[in-house]
Amino acid sequence: MRKLNNQRTALIAAAFVVGLAVLIGALVAPKGLGAADRNPDGSYTGTQLEGTTPAQWRMIWGSDPAHNATMSWTTAADPKSSGVFYDTQSHNGELAKYAHHVDAKTGRYSDDEWKLWYNHAELTGLKPDTTYWLVMVSDGIASREFHFKTAPDGDAEFKLLYGGDSRSDRDGRRTMNRRMRTLLEEDPEILALAHGGDYVREGDELEDWVEWMTDHELTVTEDGRLLPVIPARGNHEASGPIYDEIWNTPGKKDCNFYSTKIGDEFLLITLNSNISAGGNQADFLETTLKDNAKVRWQCANYHRPAYPAVKSPGAALEHWVPLFEKYNLDIAFESDGHTLKRTCAIRGGKPDATGVVYIGEGGLGVKQRTPKPDRWYFKNGVTASTLHVQKLSVKKDSLTVESITDKGEVYDTYTAKPRKR
Repeated sequence: MRKLNNQRTALIAAAFVVGLAVLIGALVAPKGLGAADRNPDGSYTGTQLEGTTPAQWRMIWGSDPAHNATMSWTTAADPKSSGVFYDTQSHNGELAKYAHHVDAKTGRYSDDEWKLWYNHAELTGLKPDTTYWLVMVSDGIASREFHFKTAPDGDAEFKLLYGGDSRSDRDGRRTMNRRMRTLLEEDPEILALAHGGDYVREGDELEDWVEWMTDHELTVTEDGRLLPVIPARGNHEASGPIYDEIWNTPGKKDCNFYSTKIGDEFLLITLNSNISAGGNQADFLETTLKDNAKVRWQCANYHRPAYPAVKSPGAALEHWVPLFEKYNLDIAFESDGHTLKRTCAIRGGKPDATGVVYIGEGGLGVKQRTPKPDRWYFKNGVTASTLHVQKLSVKKDSLTVESITDKGEVYDTYTAKPRKR
């Protein structure tokens, strides 16, 4: 009898622990997720890929985020119709009340084993600096209501996140996604994430992307605010088609380089270090810098570093750095090295207060390497082995970059002042 009572006590205790874990999971999981979106221990597993239920949501920003954005999602079945209902006010998912609707283009991801479909709804003619509420619908099955804020116009002040290398370590990636969600909840001035590439280990394996897109749902705030992504291609995305299917082909096909203007006084040039750095891409870079010479703040985002903390320099050193210096780029954001770094200001291959600062270099989840702090360009700079994301604060009189760790600590702060152009 005593043995039986002990067994009953153990079963009751186990049930209590599981129930408590599920309750905790319900409290920490993004609002609106049902029981099917959690593991037995209560941890987050993502919106289930079932039929045409919208899942793996992601908003994409391109060249003109004040007026255009792409809302994308995945379905497990081929939808006969997909689209987005949206408005400048919330309607709590009552579709008939939304003022606007746009159809999505759909297609099957390029994978022999996984049969999944992408859905891209291009929202155009948006108003700058405006919150939009939206619902994704595929074959009549609707998502919860989400919202996002368009980029401002004019001489505006705002904030962005920057980071790269979210591949390989899924626990680390989820930790950093939750950190970015916390930052977004704490600071409503944050508009988007510029991603420096290497989202997944194998860019031609859809299974890796399914995990990444599922984990990306963790960046959505409790009240449903989306964190738009300005994507760059990394070496682990290679040249395969899935990257374009995920991100709706940012820039031209087979190129993936483009520029993003936020307000009148901030330019972000996204480059592709996975193709030739010279030729058409170098021409594009120089033309863009020349055409925007009077823009106050100019930054670049690409994957393989010119001034790395771990590896050898990429082709950017030969083809892009001379143009950065010629047109006085403010900051080049780099990834790939799996460590945190900020160089001194560099011009002509040596320290120069008038030069370009290089910040990165990939800490959105991948396990961190040991940097090489004895390299000359880290004198008066910073290196560290820690997961991190950078927060840019864009103001009229300063551009500040804070390197924030997975613990939420500010490890490094760099502030640039406007140049005379």
